[in-house]
Amino acid sequence: MTMKAAVADEKFVHIKAGGVRLEGALVVPVGARGIALFAHGSGSSRKSPRNNFVAQVLQKAGLATLLMDLLTHEEDLDYERRFDIDLLATRLRDATVWVKKDADTSGLKIGYFGASTGAAAAIKAAVEEGGSIGAIVSRGGRPDLARDSLAALKAPILLIVGGRDDIVVELNRKAYSMIGCEKELVIVPGATHLFEEPGTLEEAANHAALWFKEHIGR
Repeated sequence: MTMKAAVADEKFVHIKAGGVRLEGALVVPVGARGIALFAHGSGSSRKSPRNNFVAQVLQKAGLATLLMDLLTHEEDLDYERRFDIDLLATRLRDATVWVKKDADTSGLKIGYFGASTGAAAAIKAAVEEGGSIGAIVSRGGRPDLARDSLAALKAPILLIVGGRDDIVVELNRKAYSMIGCEKELVIVPGATHLFEEPGTLEEAANHAALWFKEHIGR
């Protein structure tokens, strides 16, 4: 796909969420119409090289991005919290409220990009937001962990899975069958769960950029 150049500075932000402050990195390209909020997976962080690579592709496509940690450092040490989808979804909604109020982002259409458990949090948060989320992209996600929210989802969702990530492919197919809104399932040939194989992460990022451009970038 053809990307346009986007020059924008990264801004470090703090987002109040309940009794904690979440750390994030915000980039808003000139002329951006939409913003993708990143919900990373278990054991990852906003500094994930994979999510940062995807964010850079989205920025070049003219989309704003917010990469953040949904858990504090201390909370992330608790393994069970990493799989607390209700907590992660609540934190993502807190970040959404911040985006709607911040001067740099208040006018932007909102999308969610979720990886692994972050995809389930994105689905649940989108349902709870009641229609204000314009699109969701899941990369190597676990939408099955948001099983109770799938049928109620209204935001157009793109599920991207590695072709060699056998178990997650099957879980995504089952979740896909339960989603009633606009949806698409893309299986990237040769990719494993982390999309570490040459060219696979770029392919996934380009699919994500196209989906977001279509639904929140115009």
